[in-house]
Amino acid sequence: MTFSISARCPQTGMLGMAISSSSPAVAARCAHAEAGVGVVASQNITDPALGITGLALMRQGKSALQARDELVQSTPYARFRQLALVDSKGLTAGFSGSGILGIHAVAEGEGCIAAGNLLANDAVPAAMVAAFLASREPFPLRLLVALDAGLAAGGEAGPVYSAGLKVVREVSWPVVDLRVDWSENPIQKLTQIWGVYAPQLEDYVRRAVNPEAAPSFGVPGDE
Repeated sequence: MTFSISARCPQTGMLGMAISSSSPAVAARCAHAEAGVGVVASQNITDPALGITGLALMRQGKSALQARDELVQSTPYARFRQLALVDSKGLTAGFSGSGILGIHAVAEGEGCIAAGNLLANDAVPAAMVAAFLASREPFPLRLLVALDAGLAAGGEAGPVYSAGLKVVREVSWPVVDLRVDWSENPIQKLTQIWGVYAPQLEDYVRRAVNPEAAPSFGVPGDE
């Protein structure tokens, strides 16, 4: 019921993921990322704890592959889970249990991994990876380009209704954490929201890190 792309940007070190599903608020449960640590997509009959634990393992220095193996070995319900991990070096690892719903697949590329279940066809993740690697857009938009390519390649077996974009970098909070929790066109809507947010992103970071060096208050975007 979900397809996602997770990646590390080799130029900036940013980590992030974009995800979409027929279920509501998919990013609230499935998207996990931490600056300097990695990304974990926990999908298919989702257990959000696997995302939290996966990040903790990589924070301890485990690679994506080592973290994945520990996650699979530690849960009694591994057969129901689908995982996609990227570590701080851009190494990737995926897992699909024997109880994954419908058509499912995982595709990996340099610094990125895409995974999906209950798909229209098993080529969807590969289309996402190809689109991500071919794009020259800024990292967050590359993730959205890949997500849209997954939809164009068939996406889920049915309509999708939610989508999310999460990106982390040198600060301790996500610099991008955008969600469309229920919409007839969630990926299109998410891309529109990114278009509004993108020009203000750096200002929000500067205001948090050093308000004295940030643009003057009283302009659109101030809280």
